[in-house]
Amino acid sequence: MARGGAPPASSSGSEPLPRRALRKLLLVLGSLLMSLYASYCLAGAARVLARDPAPILVEQAEEVAGTPRDPLMQSQPGGEGNKRLPQAVIVGVKKGGTRALLEFLRVHPDVRAAGAEPHFFDRSYGRGLAWYRDLMPRTLDGQITMEKTPSYFVTKEAPARIAAMSKGTKLIVVVRDPVTRAISDYTQTLSKKPDIPTFESLTFKNRTTGLIDTSWSAIQIGIYAKHLENWLLYFPIGQILFVSGERLISDPAGELGRVQDFLGLKRIITDKHFYFNKTKGFPCLKKAEGSSKPHCLGKTKGRTHPNIDQKVVQRLREFYRPFNMKFYQMTGQDFGWD
Repeated sequence: MARGGAPPASSSGSEPLPRRALRKLLLVLGSLLMSLYASYCLAGAARVLARDPAPILVEQAEEVAGTPRDPLMQSQPGGEGNKRLPQAVIVGVKKGGTRALLEFLRVHPDVRAAGAEPHFFDRSYGRGLAWYRDLMPRTLDGQITMEKTPSYFVTKEAPARIAAMSKGTKLIVVVRDPVTRAISDYTQTLSKKPDIPTFESLTFKNRTTGLIDTSWSAIQIGIYAKHLENWLLYFPIGQILFVSGERLISDPAGELGRVQDFLGLKRIITDKHFYFNKTKGFPCLKKAEGSSKPHCLGKTKGRTHPNIDQKVVQRLREFYRPFNMKFYQMTGQDFGWD
């Protein structure tokens, strides 16, 4: 031991007491600061969750609430309104004036219609109602969802399928002189297939005997009474509105007035919305939906009909007359075709 002094430091290399104590103090302070920071973060997250809880999907909300889903309506994120199954359907007839009627109806602020013909109840029924509903436009409360597919009227399964969707569906049928309609139908086909046989040869099974070929769709569609019988098995006559294709041309505002009443709409579409286009031979809209410009139907509408042998036309009128008379009785309307 050194003379008159403290014992020498051991060879173990131990740190002086003050340095070890300082290190422990720093460790304690660090742990305390980390704990405080973690508590602060958790408290902040709790405040955020309290202000803005995580969204619940429509399906989850309905399961939680225990309420059944409305099959006629589907809420859609990212836009106003809902997609609904149609409350009204224009079911016929081809070349009767269905396109014109729907274009005119689009002017009404409380009508929203699907764009292209869905063909759900005749060609795509297997896809299901959810697929069909998704084709519909969004509507607000008080607005009517519509679609038009003219082939429904002659599709045997269509009435039962529409009734299965909703027995309250309102149906609209635009009808036209069946002889003129058949010629218009043929004219449309001829524009796409110029090499088809003549109208006269397609009309008869045997021209010598004058036997009409009712299997030809252009003829078959015009037997309105036969098709209507099928619809009346599922819908009362009062739930079907029959629009005159001829009056839709001569008095569009008058026919639109009847349609608006049938749909429970205010009569907004009036004479002021139309002007007559002499070139096309039918009325056009002064202002179309979403536009400030006049609008006529496209070039595919108002085609010039080919010249048809008048003897054939007369034979067709004789053929359709009893069916027309029955149709007048069934609907309570005389369309004046005879």
